[in-house]
Amino acid sequence: MKPVNVGICGLGTVGSGTFNVLNRNNATINRRTGREVRITHVGTRRDHPNCDLSGVKVSRDIFDVVNDPDVQILVELIGGTDTALELVMAAIAKGKHVVTANKALIAQCGNEIFKAAEDKGVTVAFESSVAGGIPIIKALREGLVANEVDWLAGIINGTGNFILTEMQEKGREFNEVLQEAQDLGYAEADPTFDVEGIDAAHKLTILASIAYGVPLQFESVYTEGISLVTPEDVRYAEELGYRIKHLGIARRGTEGVEMRVHPTLVPESRLLANVNGVLNAVLVHGDAVGSTMYYGPGAGSEATASSVIADIVDVSREVDSRHAVPHLGNHQWAEGLTVVPMASVETSYYLRMQVTDEIGVMARIANILSDSGINIEAIIQKEPEPGDDTVPLILLTQRVLEREMNAAIDELEGQTAVIGKVTRIRVEQLGGE
Repeated sequence: MKPVNVGICGLGTVGSGTFNVLNRNNATINRRTGREVRITHVGTRRDHPNCDLSGVKVSRDIFDVVNDPDVQILVELIGGTDTALELVMAAIAKGKHVVTANKALIAQCGNEIFKAAEDKGVTVAFESSVAGGIPIIKALREGLVANEVDWLAGIINGTGNFILTEMQEKGREFNEVLQEAQDLGYAEADPTFDVEGIDAAHKLTILASIAYGVPLQFESVYTEGISLVTPEDVRYAEELGYRIKHLGIARRGTEGVEMRVHPTLVPESRLLANVNGVLNAVLVHGDAVGSTMYYGPGAGSEATASSVIADIVDVSREVDSRHAVPHLGNHQWAEGLTVVPMASVETSYYLRMQVTDEIGVMARIANILSDSGINIEAIIQKEPEPGDDTVPLILLTQRVLEREMNAAIDELEGQTAVIGKVTRIRVEQLGGE
């Protein structure tokens, strides 16, 4: 079979890893592909010190790669959405296949991109856009194709998982660990995308679309970060038999599909509760297979390059014919399936509040919850510190609708005995239901 020519745009962390792994393992990759896969053109603002670019055409204008008639597969690794979208759409218009690791691009512009690709008869591959080196998209789109996906839950941002792990194992404060994550290069100078859940929401958007056959709807994902989680919350969760993880959750119910990213109490016995550090994991429950978990590095130069090259190989195998697998795994959207508003989501809750140390406070709080139809599962009530007239009160509730919990929290915060805001963290059992 004829060789396939690949052009890479962007030679940063993932781009350099892709370049080096593809060249280092070229003989094995070619044998598995059934044809030679070769990088012929690189678009980069500056050379990477770890990449030997001799024998490869190098352009400072990335659009030179798009306009190169010899390039058949364009690999977009520049990030962002504006220039990246222009680059990808230009490549599609010229009949080139595209591989990208850009989760924001796919989550926010994927519907437009895939429509253009379908019209032009080319493929856009994006395995590396979710969970780095973990082949979760291939698993959902192909390996689990026989299943109705009941739910999926994932630790899909390594920075947030590193922070919560350090808080859990060492009792450290959020801001202290965040600074270390920035020093280690896990978090950006502006960490908002990671710690406020936006990065995870991009990834969850993609996973939910594949799992449930709904259009990409990033704007419909409920998103909540971890910046308000305290060491006390981590410690109280442990006392109750849970660990706090920042999860992306998609679940199909009678009203539609839930899509939500937020801190979550997970029973400490669950595999997902024991995924620590910068590692990622996605737990998927299908009606036929039951629960399966996909675990590994969610970022990193060569780990992510592993997924990028897997996409290059998949596209290379199909380069002379129409791609057989739909981009989001569905030839038609599921009929009548909508995204459930967060107010209609039902789950259990961890509540922490600071209350005055006086007789009858617990009874009043219990009555407010009971009147709202909320049953208490467990209580932790601490003794006041010397000289303090308030105490922390921690409650674990049974399952209730979010709107009912919102109303109850509003009423609780209106009580003179409740000082400040009520901390609320949702609870998921993640069992085999």
